[in-house]
Amino acid sequence: MAIGHVLLGILERGPAHGYDLKRTHDERFPSAKPLAFGQVYAGLAKLASDGLVEVAETQQEGGPERTTYAITPAGVETLESWLAAMESAGPYPADELVRKTITSLLRGADTTAFLQRQRATHLAVMRELVASQADVTNAAASIAIDHSISHLDADLRWLETAAERVAADRTRTA
Repeated sequence: MAIGHVLLGILERGPAHGYDLKRTHDERFPSAKPLAFGQVYAGLAKLASDGLVEVAETQQEGGPERTTYAITPAGVETLESWLAAMESAGPYPADELVRKTITSLLRGADTTAFLQRQRATHLAVMRELVASQADVTNAAASIAIDHSISHLDADLRWLETAAERVAADRTRTA
């Protein structure tokens, strides 16, 4: 329920409606995929059915109905419990990049070319994120971008190591 927990964290600052929740989420996590409105409203519906948020107000001023939600005491407890729980550290499951690399290697495809293309893709995203740091004016957004950059850096190091292993394996089997 990570999105739900983040919504609770936003609502803890005060009641808000779906549009504000989406906007605040996207501002807090600028390097993440923007939250879809469907995710916001599905998350709010789940939180409401679990008693973690409640409707604070409903308005309709010439447009669609706007419902404002507020966090409940149970929602605050849930948020505090989520924040108190530590995230497990590794080992990390094989993600799509690892799966593609291994599949490419084991089927005899040009894994080196794949790794080079992937490296170029990672570098392009890293450059965009580094450039976006200049426009960030708050610590929370900077921290989110730093996390993405650090993961990209780790992936780039892994891509280099994988390319070295592929080259060494090719040399051994030649």
